[in-house]
Amino acid sequence: MLLTLVVFIIGVIRSFFTPERTRRYLAGRREIVGNTLAALLGIITPFCSCSAVPLFLGFVQAGVPLGVTFSFLIAAPMVNEVALILLYGLLGWKTACIYLGSGLLIAIIAGWIIGRLKLEHWIEDWVQEMRTGQPLVLEKKLTWADRIDMGWIAVKDIVGKVWLYVIAGIAVGAGIHGYVPENVMATVMGGEQWWSVPAAVLVGIPMYSNAAGIVPVVEALLGKGAALGTTLAFMMSVIALSLPEMVILRKVLKPKLIAVFVTVVGAGILFTGYLFNLYVL
Repeated sequence: MLLTLVVFIIGVIRSFFTPERTRRYLAGRREIVGNTLAALLGIITPFCSCSAVPLFLGFVQAGVPLGVTFSFLIAAPMVNEVALILLYGLLGWKTACIYLGSGLLIAIIAGWIIGRLKLEHWIEDWVQEMRTGQPLVLEKKLTWADRIDMGWIAVKDIVGKVWLYVIAGIAVGAGIHGYVPENVMATVMGGEQWWSVPAAVLVGIPMYSNAAGIVPVVEALLGKGAALGTTLAFMMSVIALSLPEMVILRKVLKPKLIAVFVTVVGAGILFTGYLFNLYVL
């Protein structure tokens, strides 16, 4: 019920942030202000990794700086309302806030670093040719009835797609709860092992899961003694650095830029993992 209610509210809010309006907000923004705004918009806009290519093309056409674009593309899949709701319900508001804050910081700082490196020449040539300054599509003016309809559409679309991931995640979590000895998880993913955070990231990258599907697994891992930082690093790598997303981005980015993207975001995730392991310890 909480998931349905919040998705409906977010669906109504999203009606104010169409792709065209989002591009206009971000076009011409520079440095840290643009990165911060892009990361915040990434949380409330209805985009995931599968939307990466059309979004990237639209942002390039609108003149949005590369670093600002990456802040948006990192935040959109990594931090979303479904994961926040489930984390709040399963683990409490402190863990949800830690996830939100660390995800935002990674998106802002990673985008800022990529922007400062001036790597526009590592975008595919055919994408560079789109920087023509063409006018954006005019938006249709929406009434409140239209916005409420969009809220119900969001509920049908998101909850309709997510419930299978939630059940699958609960099933995996139940298996971990019932069959994995507590001392095993404490040994493998405990905060005392320096290698546990990079190992969690490396395991998470080849995987692909909706954020809703990974949260019940996170709850089970923490319940079995896994460290908070290691578990957050695993969750973030699954959502933000998934191999399928890299394949999708290859259509518009040269391999060198993808490598920089993975390195910068991965370093941010590793830092977050170690930081919260030390904080808890």
